[in-house]
Amino acid sequence: MELSTRRLSLVLLSLFAGLASGLEITSTGPTSIEKASGQSVKLDCQFALAREDTGPLDIEWSLLASDNQKEDKVVILYSGDRAYEDYYAPMKGRVHFNSADPKNGDGSINLTGLKSSDSGTYQCKVKKAPGIRGRKMLLIVMVRPSRPRCYTDTATEEGKDVVLRCTTNEGTKPIKYDWEKTSGTKLLPASAVTDPLAGTVNVRNASASASGTYRCVASNRVGAEECTLYVNVTPPPNTAGIIAGSIIAVLLILILIAIILFCCCRARHRKKYEKEICNEIREDVPPPKSRVSTARSFTVGSQRSSLGSMSPSNLHEYALKPQYDKIPSSEEYERPPSHVPLPPPSAVKMAGPNLNRMGAIPVMIPAQSKDGSIV
Repeated sequence: MELSTRRLSLVLLSLFAGLASGLEITSTGPTSIEKASGQSVKLDCQFALAREDTGPLDIEWSLLASDNQKEDKVVILYSGDRAYEDYYAPMKGRVHFNSADPKNGDGSINLTGLKSSDSGTYQCKVKKAPGIRGRKMLLIVMVRPSRPRCYTDTATEEGKDVVLRCTTNEGTKPIKYDWEKTSGTKLLPASAVTDPLAGTVNVRNASASASGTYRCVASNRVGAEECTLYVNVTPPPNTAGIIAGSIIAVLLILILIAIILFCCCRARHRKKYEKEICNEIREDVPPPKSRVSTARSFTVGSQRSSLGSMSPSNLHEYALKPQYDKIPSSEEYERPPSHVPLPPPSAVKMAGPNLNRMGAIPVMIPAQSKDGSIV
C-alpha cells in the first residue's frame, strides 16, 4: 500500500513538472537598469510557449510596491488579443508594448520620458494556462547634475586660505566634483586640499602663483556638467597706511571746519563793532568847518536885516556895540572866550541922511542892558 502511494506521488510530480516547464521566459538581459531622466528605456520580456499551453494569453506589467502593505500598480496589460496601454494614469501616453502583436513571444515594453518617480521594481508576468512565468527588473531613473556654480566665499589674499566651492542644485547622488586648473601650469597648487564629495578646494597659505582659471566638473553615473572660476590672489592691503590716511583726512576736515567757524565769528564780531561805533557820540570831535560858514552867513544876514531896519535915533547905540558887527573868523571862533580881543575904542558913526540915501527904513528897536537883556 505504501509503495503504491509513493508511485502515485511521483507520477503527479512529474506531471506537474511537465506542465510547468511548458512556458519559458527567454530574456537574458540585465535585471537592473540605470537611466537618466528624460531618456527612454526598454524592459525586456521575451517568452516561449509550449504545446501544453492552450489557454488564453495574458501579459501583465506591474510596478511593485516598496512597502508590502501597499498594493502593486498595474502599468500595462495585454489580454484577449488586446493591449491596454493607458491603464496607469502617471504613465499615460509614455508606456507601450515593443511589439504590435505580443502573442508572438515579445512581451517587452518601452517607457519614454523617464521621471525620477518611475524608479522601482517592475514585474513581467506571462500567463497561458496552464503555464505561468514572470520576470523582475529594477529600474533606477537618475537625474543628471544641473549646471554647477563655482565661487569663493573667502578673501583671495596672499598668506590666507582660499576656499573654492562648487555646488549643483539638481542631480541624483552620489555626485562627484572634480577640480582642475586650466591656466598656467594646469596643476592645482601644492598646498591645495580637495574634497570630491563636498566639491571644495582649500588652498592653504595662498600665493600669487595660485591665481588663474579653475574648472569644476560635477558628475554622476548618468551625466556631467561643468563651470569655471577665475581666481586672482592679491597682496594684503596696507592696513597701517589706510589707518594713517583716515586719521589725516579726519584732522584736515576738522581744521577746515575750525577755520570756517573762526572766519564766521570774526565777521560777525566786526559787523557788531562797526554798528556800535556808528551809534556812539564822541564829544572830543571838533565841529565841522561848514558850521563857520553857516554862522557867518547867518550873522551877515542878520546884520543886513538890522541895518535895513535902523533909524537915525538908534544908529548911535548900534555904533557903540561893535562886537555884534564883526563876524568872527575861524580862528577866533575856535579861540577860548578869555582870548577874544577887545573891541576897538571907537566906531565909525554914520549920519542919518546917509542912511536914508542907502535905503534904510527907520524902526523902533528895544533898548538892551549891558548884560544883553531887553529893557
